[in-house]
Amino acid sequence: MSQSPPLTQVVTSILESEGKILILLRSQKVSTYQGKWAGVAGYLETDPDTQALTEIREETGLQSGDITLVRRAAPLLVEDKTRGWKWLIHPYLFHVRDKSKIRIDWEHKEARWIDPADVGKYDTVPGLKEVLEQVTRTT
Repeated sequence: MSQSPPLTQVVTSILESEGKILILLRSQKVSTYQGKWAGVAGYLETDPDTQALTEIREETGLQSGDITLVRRAAPLLVEDKTRGWKWLIHPYLFHVRDKSKIRIDWEHKEARWIDPADVGKYDTVPGLKEVLEQVTRTT
């Protein structure tokens, strides 16, 4: 009998400004999904709301006064069958007041502001498109 893959909880925050979203190219220094585009994400080490703010501060340099929470969506289960991993993603959408303040850290080698409709054109981490859909859903 095969064993079910372990479930790992993470937060993923989509940062939005002027109708565009920020995607970040993961560096070779991170432990997973090197060379893939992602939102601001990290392993859940505390409650999801606190972790989302921590990751934004660490990965972009933005402080809580630089962003506004727009939406927190229900956790999303994503399975990466190629690697045998299961992720429980806690999705967030934040508005960035001044995107010129963003300074990416070592976890990423590039940042791009893109039209949300174009996310499917990028080689992303599993579930990024679904996270975006969850936090931008109008219902």
